[in-house]
Amino acid sequence: MMFYDIKKILYVSDLEQGSRPAFRAAISLCGHYSEAQITYLHVIESLSGTTRSVLSNMMEKEELDNLLQKGVEALSVKIRERIERFCEQELEEHEVLSLKNIEARIEEGTPWRRILEVGDEINADVIVMGTRKHNALGQALMGSTATKALTHSKRPVLVVPLGVA
Repeated sequence: MMFYDIKKILYVSDLEQGSRPAFRAAISLCGHYSEAQITYLHVIESLSGTTRSVLSNMMEKEELDNLLQKGVEALSVKIRERIERFCEQELEEHEVLSLKNIEARIEEGTPWRRILEVGDEINADVIVMGTRKHNALGQALMGSTATKALTHSKRPVLVVPLGVA
């Protein structure tokens, strides 16, 4: 696969501060193709059985589902605002990518599995994700999500180093 053939990019975000370099990398891969499409994905870790059971003792199932749904809707708004802000601040006028080229998605599940499933579903040409240094010594250890996605993916994965978490 040649990078100039990239039409579909799956960009994975943890929504933490400092993840912009990875988004910038995803956008630069688009080059000057107006038909290039970025799917901006955020995966919410599923509630564990224990957490769900504790919560179900405190509220009705319907109430819990409504609460989770409201949370997902609020996150969708936050992601859309973040994308718009990025486009306003970072995209230069000659860059053809626009908001219509970016789709936001929020999924629930085991992050690395959902990333690969969405990659297959949209037939992504490449998956772009950041990874952070997770220890005080600053050793460049790849996060477990990035490592697992990289290990199990049948698609090219571009991992962008970010700051310390």
